[in-house]
Amino acid sequence: MRAVNRFLVNQKYLLILFLGVAIFASLQSYFGAMKSFVEGGRLYTTYNNYIIFKQSFFHLIESKDLYDPFVEEQGDLFKYSPAFALVFGVLAILPDVLGLSLWNILNAAVLFYSVYYLPRLDVRTKGLILVFVIVELLTSVQNEQSNALIAGLFLFTFGFLERGKYWLASFCLVSTIFIKLFGIVGLALFLLYPNKFKLTYTTAAWAILFTALPLLVVNVDQFLFLYKSWANLLANDHSISDGLSVIGWLKTWFKLDVNKTYVSLAGAILFCFPLLRIKQYGNFTFRMLVLASIMIWVVIFNHRAESPTFIIAITGVALWYYGQKQKPENYVLLVLAFVFTALSPTDLFPRFIRNEWMKPYVVKAVPCILIWAKITYDLLFANLSPRIEKSVEG
Repeated sequence: MRAVNRFLVNQKYLLILFLGVAIFASLQSYFGAMKSFVEGGRLYTTYNNYIIFKQSFFHLIESKDLYDPFVEEQGDLFKYSPAFALVFGVLAILPDVLGLSLWNILNAAVLFYSVYYLPRLDVRTKGLILVFVIVELLTSVQNEQSNALIAGLFLFTFGFLERGKYWLASFCLVSTIFIKLFGIVGLALFLLYPNKFKLTYTTAAWAILFTALPLLVVNVDQFLFLYKSWANLLANDHSISDGLSVIGWLKTWFKLDVNKTYVSLAGAILFCFPLLRIKQYGNFTFRMLVLASIMIWVVIFNHRAESPTFIIAITGVALWYYGQKQKPENYVLLVLAFVFTALSPTDLFPRFIRNEWMKPYVVKAVPCILIWAKITYDLLFANLSPRIEKSVEG
């Protein structure tokens, strides 16, 4: 037990673990065999997502439509903002093995340091959070996704808000929006803090800057065309799938063919109810649980949520559990999340169970849905208090 505690409080060891996961996943993808995404289809690299990000930069500077299929180069569409495509040029010009590795290291490092930047949590608790999310981190970086980066930016937003550093907080939050649009839900955090005028103009300033960035390499007509094309892609993307989400859960478990817009609207209303408890805004635990609620919400109400997206939700789960006083029912839900959300896509579950049960019945999402419901209830009705940390000598 003492050895475990020494590991949890040793930032150096945990950093090595995180960087090791990122480098391992990068090399595994880089040296992996070519694969197709449909039976008998064209073969692409194992690190196809990185290729999509990389090629978006070259498509941007060549004044092409970023949101065309480009089937000869990549196995899926680019769905991020034109600003993301420009910024990714820093990595795109590097050899793939180096750019891919640095991309995954960036994701892991931002998440790692954002946890340590969380206020009012002791070092051991931060170690527990990092260890809890490590499996989901591996899933995310094995798919070269940006989700660990987004999770880290959410945490940094919270950390900067708590310290009154509003320019940096709004920078981090606006960054999430220009990576994946669902980051806009994080704006709800701003309601919890004073000086909302400053939060408004700092957010507006960063949003204008990020929007205008592509003008560095394209003309005005192409600039306007790209944003129209992005908007069109996002609008048409809404009906494609149900994802590992509340929508998928309702359909597979209860055979309810419900309108996605109505489900998202209901989720938004439920999310907003706790924000009516204005007197609780001064409670740090309340504010942290609102952050946890946001991080889970953007995944479980995302009809395009995939397994690698859940690093955002599982980080929210860790904040929820380790950021407040321990309760037996919360511990049960935490274990369910670790087993069925974090571990269910891994080889610890036989392939036939994953293919016949876990994926079709969106089991990965269910613990997060239950925990989000518990968070919402607690934010509405519970007297929230901070975590009571055990002695490191254990």
